Amino acid sequence: MEHLESVVWPPEPIRTERLVLRGPEAGDRAAFVELLASPEVNTYLGGPRPRDELERELPEVPEQWPGSFVVDLDGAMIGQILLRRATGHRRPAAAGKADLGYLFLPHAWGFGYAAEACTAALGWLAAALPGEPVVLTTQSANTGSMRLAAKLGFTEVERFEAWGTEQWLGMYSPLTPSS
Repeated sequence: MEHLESVVWPPEPIRTERLVLRGPEAGDRAAFVELLASPEVNTYLGGPRPRDELERELPEVPEQWPGSFVVDLDGAMIGQILLRRATGHRRPAAAGKADLGYLFLPHAWGFGYAAEACTAALGWLAAALPGEPVVLTTQSANTGSMRLAAKLGFTEVERFEAWGTEQWLGMYSPLTPSS
């Protein structure tokens, strides 16, 4: 079975009804700083990073690495989708599987962009690596992320304690065509 790391990167931009998923560009740097420094975005992710630290450390052109999509709305970055191999995961059920993560700027919340972008990214992964299972971990207190996981078709595998709070681990198993 091919692995996520073997997929040609970056792929052609993925277009949805309203969005484009693409690799990062120099013009995205300010949005990356905002995303990582936002207290709202990072409520369930250990808190925001200091803006001055991000300004110093982020490269002028954000790094392109396999599985990292910028979510673009009308030419501006509104979020990021991450699909990466779950290595060193705290839960055996997740180890080695593709791990879906997402971050969206607060002004983009509530419009269905995360569901639209995640659906497109999962569709891309299913075409690139047919049958690849995907995991998603979120704090169970993050009701928005829990709703999105359910909407995307993730089913609960387990709940566990980590970082001082209950975490939720879900699995998405794409349908594979029968032979």
